[in-house]
Amino acid sequence: MLFLAQMEVVIPHDADPELVEQRKRAEQERAQQLQRAGKWRHLWRVAGRYANVSVLDVDSHEELHELLSTLPLFPYLDITITPLTRHPSALSDAEA
Repeated sequence: MLFLAQMEVVIPHDADPELVEQRKRAEQERAQQLQRAGKWRHLWRVAGRYANVSVLDVDSHEELHELLSTLPLFPYLDITITPLTRHPSALSDAEA
């Protein structure tokens, strides 16, 4: 199942800067791990914002929730999820 995930990082003004930096480093490691595993298929930075647009490939809604919950920045993420399916006019047979 493919999902479009639009994620914006919203860090509280009173957050501990050291903790935030630790979470950022761990977030990068976790995102790369999920990409290598084929679960995080595409990852794009949104220019001018602390945000990304991603395509995730999971087996269920539950797996999607579990995957997102494991992100170190999850407590600071505002996430919008959109389920995706192949468009009938797409030239490629590949899902993503």
